[in-house]
Order: sequence, then structure tokens, then C-alpha cells
Amino acid sequence: MNFLAHLYLSFDNKEVMVGNFIADSIRGNKFNNFSPEIQKGIILHRNIDTYTDQHPIVRESKRRLHKRYRHYDGVIIDLFFDHFLAKNWNNYSRIPLIVYSESFYKLLHNSYKILPEKTQQMLPYIEKYNWLYNYQYIKGMLSVLEGMNRRTKLKSHMNLAIHDLEEQYETFEEDFFLFFEDLIKYTKKRSLQL
Repeated sequence: MNFLAHLYLSFDNKEVMVGNFIADSIRGNKFNNFSPEIQKGIILHRNIDTYTDQHPIVRESKRRLHKRYRHYDGVIIDLFFDHFLAKNWNNYSRIPLIVYSESFYKLLHNSYKILPEKTQQMLPYIEKYNWLYNYQYIKGMLSVLEGMNRRTKLKSHMNLAIHDLEEQYETFEEDFFLFFEDLIKYTKKRSLQL
């Protein structure tokens, strides 16, 4: 899952949200330098990623993209699923997505000193282009996919995945709904164990 899903699956615990958000920038056991709740977020992020990668619905979604994008298929599906979460946000939260996004950006600014350098560098772009909010729009998704393609020095061709999203929109959305219900149940249970 991508940023928005990881944040949502922190279930409004602010420190867990920060940990969940920065987890990809924390290697090995370096999470021990953070507070217990941020550590919980980092571990939860890793658990969510493992569960997602092994889930049969996600594997089927990735299979539809694999021939064209190879090992980038998982990244693309993560982005697609964030799109469907953002688009259907009102089904999952009473807080409007624009309010949720802006409050999270404030949380990152308040936590700035403890953020990894990579996250600090990314923050202005996330905020300027309002990634979390704009995931719900095809134009926003295209912008993110183009940015990801640039990061891979144009080798991934992820920008072309917008066509796959449009052509198989209902199928990918159905995958999301089925998978996300499983993921919510798993994450609630796992959160209690950490």
C-alpha cells in the first residue's frame, strides 16, 4: 500500500502515523531510536507491506501489469489502491480528505526534527502538490506516475500505467474493495499485538 493507506491504517494514532509514513526510510533495526509508538508505526508498516505482497487479490492485480512493468507492478498497484481509497474516502472516514491531508502535513511539520532526511526532502513536494488529496483524481495519479517514471530515469514507463488504470478501472477498483476489507481486519488485529 502507498502513503494514504498506511496513514489510514494507523487508525488516527498520530505517532503511529509518523512511524508508518517514515518506515521506508528506516533500515533494519534503526527504528529503535524512536519513541515506542513511532516504532509501532514502522513495524506496522512492514507488516502491512508483507501482508499486501502475499495477498492473492494483490497478486492477481499485479499479474495484469507484470508483462509491461515487471518489478514495478507492485508500486503501481500500491498507487492505484491509494487512488481508490482517496476516491472512496467518504466510505472509510467521516473526516473530509482535504482536512485529513492538511492535518497530516501539519503533523509532519510538528515532527520535522525527527523525520529522516529523505522524508524532510520529500515533504515540500507532498505538500505543494497535495499528493494525499490529489490521489483521487486521474490527473493527480498521472502526475505521481510521471514523477515515479522520472525517478527511475524513464526506465519503468510507469507513466503509461494511467492507461491500464483507465482501461481496467472497474476490475482494479473491485480488487481494491475486496482486498482493503481484508487489510483493515488484519491491521486492526496486528495493531493490538504490537
